[in-house]
Amino acid sequence: MEQPHRMDHLWTPWRMAYIRGDKHPVDGCIFCQKPLGDDDTEQIVARSEHVYVTLNRYPYNNGHVMVVPYAHIQSQEELPVEALTDLMVTVNRTLAALRKLYNPQAFNLGANIGAAAGAGIADHYHFHIVPRWQGDANFMTTVGDTRVIPDTLDATYHELKTIWQQLHGPESASHDG
Repeated sequence: MEQPHRMDHLWTPWRMAYIRGDKHPVDGCIFCQKPLGDDDTEQIVARSEHVYVTLNRYPYNNGHVMVVPYAHIQSQEELPVEALTDLMVTVNRTLAALRKLYNPQAFNLGANIGAAAGAGIADHYHFHIVPRWQGDANFMTTVGDTRVIPDTLDATYHELKTIWQQLHGPESASHDG
């Protein structure tokens, strides 16, 4: 006997604010304000001397994070050498943690510098790290203009923070603001 077609439902209620364009007003720069708050609330995975790692609230893929300088700058050439070095060392640590957590087949790394380049927040430089898998841009993205993110941001945050601490030690992980 042939089984009836079973339809899968994708529930992503946390994305509704993004779809509707709802914005939560923030006094000043969101990337400057974020490290002043509680790391768990702000989903800051780790901090270093010059940068911090945080989840993207509207991820392109599971595990999409950003490495953000504390300095309010528009482009990376404004960073001193020590901060640039810290940024790239932190990117490498983030890659290692994401590899252990998700075993991605590839990554997209980069920054959109300026609004014309697609920066959603052009006034504060930030570096994106997006894990990728073969076929992750499937028909849902192409035809349905929808991304499928299989895990919650909270679960991703807690798992990534735990792995970060295992790989890099608790002293390199986040602390409360």
